[in-house]
Amino acid sequence: MKKIITIIIVAILLASCGTKEDVVYFNGISGVDNSIGLDSYSPTYHIDDELVIVVNALDAEAAKPFNQTAVSYSAERLDAYGRERLQSYLIDSDGNVNFPVLGDIKLAGLNREQATNLLQDKLKDYLKNPIVNIRTVNYKITVLGEVNRPGTYTATNERITLIEALGMAGDLTIYGERENVLVIQDYDGKKTYTRVNLKSHDLFNSPVYYLSQNDVV
Repeated sequence: MKKIITIIIVAILLASCGTKEDVVYFNGISGVDNSIGLDSYSPTYHIDDELVIVVNALDAEAAKPFNQTAVSYSAERLDAYGRERLQSYLIDSDGNVNFPVLGDIKLAGLNREQATNLLQDKLKDYLKNPIVNIRTVNYKITVLGEVNRPGTYTATNERITLIEALGMAGDLTIYGERENVLVIQDYDGKKTYTRVNLKSHDLFNSPVYYLSQNDVV
């Protein structure tokens, strides 16, 4: 009986080792030009994106009306450094944010640089040399299926890749189908479904190599 159990355990271990050896990513990458233009990617804002917009100028007092603090009477009004949290702006169904003094500003469809330049141009009527910083605060990615840590993850920047998202989820298990990973995206109410092969270097040319806010993998 002990011999049978030992044989079964050894067989399982050998099968497991064999499976792990078959896990290969980016097959054929050595034949790819190493100058793939990934740095040119710049995500655009969409409906329901939540943005924190900070306005600075040489005259700090003049910039104050454009930096509304969050309406709260709790300790959450202060950030980790004891500074007042700034009001975030939700892009509405028309693609606009309602910005102090300026009113409705259409930001949907613009990337960060374009939105920054637009706001700075409009603020020049009120401020000398205005500087605008924009940050998305509800940028989340959900990773489900055969991964080690499925769940919803908050991204620390606006340029998260499919590889990084899977890394946050602890990678696929050895049973995950790396040739058939589904990415579900929602652009202003319209869903798209894209399948990618993690074993192929073509992944880097995929339209979903860079993920968007609220994508599901």
